[in-house]
Amino acid sequence: MAFDGFTTAALTKELADRLTGARVQKVVQSESDELILTMKLPSENGGGNLRVLMSADPSLPLCYISEANKPAPQTAPAFCMLLRKHLQNGRVISVTQPGLERIIRIEIEHYNEMGDLCTHTLVIELMGKHSNIILLDHETVVDSIKRVSSMVSSVREVLPGRTYFGPDTQNKLDPLMECRENMECAMMEMSISAPQFLVKRYTGFSTRMAEELTLRARLSQDRSVSELSGQDREQFWNTFSDLMADVREGRFSPVIYYHLGAADAIAQGEPVDYSAVPLSMFRDLPSTPYGSMSALLETYYAQKNAVTRIRQKSADLRKIVQTILERDVHKYDLQRKQLEDTKKRDKYRVYGELLNAYGYGIPEGAKSAELDNYYTGEKLTVPLDPTLTAQQNAKKYFDRYTKLKRTEEALKGLTEEVREEIEQLRSIRTGLDLSQTEADLQQVRRELEECGFVKRHVDKGGRKNPSRTPAGKPLHYISSDGYDIYVGKNNLQNDELTFKMATGSDIWFHANDIPGSHVILRSQGKKMEDIPDRAFEEAARVAAYYSSARTEGGSASSAGSFGSSKVEIDYLERRNVKKPSGARPGFVVYYTNYSILVPADITGLELGSDQ
Repeated sequence: MAFDGFTTAALTKELADRLTGARVQKVVQSESDELILTMKLPSENGGGNLRVLMSADPSLPLCYISEANKPAPQTAPAFCMLLRKHLQNGRVISVTQPGLERIIRIEIEHYNEMGDLCTHTLVIELMGKHSNIILLDHETVVDSIKRVSSMVSSVREVLPGRTYFGPDTQNKLDPLMECRENMECAMMEMSISAPQFLVKRYTGFSTRMAEELTLRARLSQDRSVSELSGQDREQFWNTFSDLMADVREGRFSPVIYYHLGAADAIAQGEPVDYSAVPLSMFRDLPSTPYGSMSALLETYYAQKNAVTRIRQKSADLRKIVQTILERDVHKYDLQRKQLEDTKKRDKYRVYGELLNAYGYGIPEGAKSAELDNYYTGEKLTVPLDPTLTAQQNAKKYFDRYTKLKRTEEALKGLTEEVREEIEQLRSIRTGLDLSQTEADLQQVRRELEECGFVKRHVDKGGRKNPSRTPAGKPLHYISSDGYDIYVGKNNLQNDELTFKMATGSDIWFHANDIPGSHVILRSQGKKMEDIPDRAFEEAARVAAYYSSARTEGGSASSAGSFGSSKVEIDYLERRNVKKPSGARPGFVVYYTNYSILVPADITGLELGSDQ
């Protein structure tokens, strides 16, 4: 969801409700394009302090009430000093939004050096690369956090002393002032879809909100508005009018939507989207409502940033794993091809034996000989080197047979080693996909170091330093029947969970024949037959969700792909899961198990309180 006019409207209402009457206590310019205003609230608003963060970052313009604080630079920038001069100790008298623009105006009154009451306006423009924070004195620009000269924009200068006017709206209309007759006339003249009509004609509409309104009106997203019937236009206007009434009256319900199967955003991944009003297009997705737009924005972007940060930090490891994996897969294919070639060796042995048996009758200089194959009773044509005798040709074939036999013996061992390395790298790649914290990434790196895929970090004294790895912990869910379900996110956690945390009577789950997490269902000391079937199914769904069937869209045995069918999950008592001596991290063997087919979906599962 873009930071559209509806998000701005919800935020403006919240700021107006909470900041009106508050005094500006502190101004900090924490970044070159970011401000934090600390406000002292009046007693009628509950008293205390709150911080308002406003950012003109071109890639992520933001404004919301923030719980976090950032340190102030040792030397305050000039714009920050100007704001302190004009706004510090000033009182907020209004917070408004012009129309449905992505602009917030905070009007502040204060006393100047002469003791006269003055009014300044802080304008926050949240418009992508055109975002800015501007201080006005009666619509004259005092200064801005980003100055815009005529060399940058020939349409709109933002410089001290210039008269302020809003950004170009490209002839878009204020939807809050629209009437039915004007809308219907415009619809009949424009041959574009309903979402395009809303985005092109009105300010404040993002593509997502335009699609949402069209969906609420039960209209096709692709149908041209000029082709709509009178009933369709009426339904469209009524839906539009209802939405505008919600905006005018401040009826907002901020909500974040998550990917299907994600019980918690921080534990499961990044959110799908957010909105100031409920989105019917996402009604089937898990969601979390918020009491304020600020709380939503702070949570949403914190979760997005957390996921982005982990992806960035894992990029180097992911590249290393992918490079080695591609090399090993190529090597494995070549070795398999060579192994196929060694199967021809018995043919050369038979050639040599037949030449030794019948070579006396072969004329000198012959290029081939047709001999009786006493193994099959049929004639066999044996190619010959005419420069060699029959015995020399026989020796040549025996030498080739012996070489291919030695090659096969060597290749079998090498091919098995490469195959195991490929499996391990694929499981490490899945561990990277499932990593959610820096501790998880450090454990994956430690496994790569122990396996020799990357160099081990050493301290300044040249000593190996394994203690730097923080203790990552498995995920914890609670089944509908109150049983604990634990999930390892990488191979080291898998070993810890299976062989140290779990007891012999606990139930162990794993996706069949594909990389994935070890999952433990705590048995609470009960026998398998006494545990509810629903607990088994939910633990199996967790194992399917935390496997490559979901993270890579891989296939699960005969169950097919994750997107279209279910994943086959093996399960058995933990006491029957064994780890061979010297086996790689995460590798186990078992010989008797049950299987279940389940979707890779953990919707409805509750996270444990320790998450």
